[in-house]
Amino acid sequence: MTLHSSEAAVSEETSALTREEKKQRHNFLQLEKRLLREAGRAIGDFNMIEDGDKIMVCLSGGKDSYTLLDLLIKLKARAPIHFDIVAVNLDQKQPGFPEHVLPEYLESIGVDYHIETQDTYSIVKRVIPEGKTTCSLCSRLRRGILYRVAEELGATKVALGHHRDDILATFMLNLFYGGRLKAMPPKLMSDNGKHIVIRPLAYVAEKDIIEYAQVREFPIIPCNLCGSQVNLKRQEANRMIAEWDKKFPGRTWNMFGALNKVVPSHLMDKELFDFEGLTISNQPDAEGDMAFDAEDFNQPLTHAFGQDEDDEATKRPAVVARLDK
Repeated sequence: MTLHSSEAAVSEETSALTREEKKQRHNFLQLEKRLLREAGRAIGDFNMIEDGDKIMVCLSGGKDSYTLLDLLIKLKARAPIHFDIVAVNLDQKQPGFPEHVLPEYLESIGVDYHIETQDTYSIVKRVIPEGKTTCSLCSRLRRGILYRVAEELGATKVALGHHRDDILATFMLNLFYGGRLKAMPPKLMSDNGKHIVIRPLAYVAEKDIIEYAQVREFPIIPCNLCGSQVNLKRQEANRMIAEWDKKFPGRTWNMFGALNKVVPSHLMDKELFDFEGLTISNQPDAEGDMAFDAEDFNQPLTHAFGQDEDDEATKRPAVVARLDK
């Protein structure tokens, strides 16, 4: 009798484990679907990838760039257009950098890759006094090298792993500390005018990337090998975004959506709107001044880009359906 009871307990435990595994599998597939949808939506909205493109994916070894590469490989497999992918890592000879990790990973997934080795670490340490922040010079050196590599590889687009929270944090930092309305665009020409830089994860929330990277078990390489100082201002902006996401669901998506709904006539930039030349038109204008009306900001918050799980594919632009179907 005891044996039968024990066997029944084991059977129940096995069944429960199976149910839990099924639940985890379902949750991961939903997460993957959401990430692919949002990446496909951003690519379509900004025409990031075109037929015949060669995309250079900048791979740092962090969760964002791993996720970017992973999603682009999946989108490439289902896209009716043809584009190539090459992963590029810049080994800056930081002490303790595990140079074997990325080549082993990239070979295991069968993707073309290039490791560029340049000792920028020694240059930065020689030029920047001890105790001073090294990030600015390091990033300039890194950018120049990666642009050169993109040209040598014949890449038509340079893909970076910045996500929605990075874009929002950049907007907040520019607003609070830079005194300007400026963010991080999903697509832009490089500062040397020779490359198109794209950010396919522009619509993806960081919390989803964190979860995805954990489940996929990417071989993450620490980002503090160089001993660089923490960007406290950016950390502060990130904390604000995380707190708002928790306390006021939808608020950060509304902020993000505002970057796509700019009304120049209601700001103060004379370069964007001709205030001096403004004259009476005698025609109704929905964007005209309504200073005598009370603003109503008590409406329920809605997601700016419709990232809910039950989005209908028919509501998305046709170009998104090309890459994400």
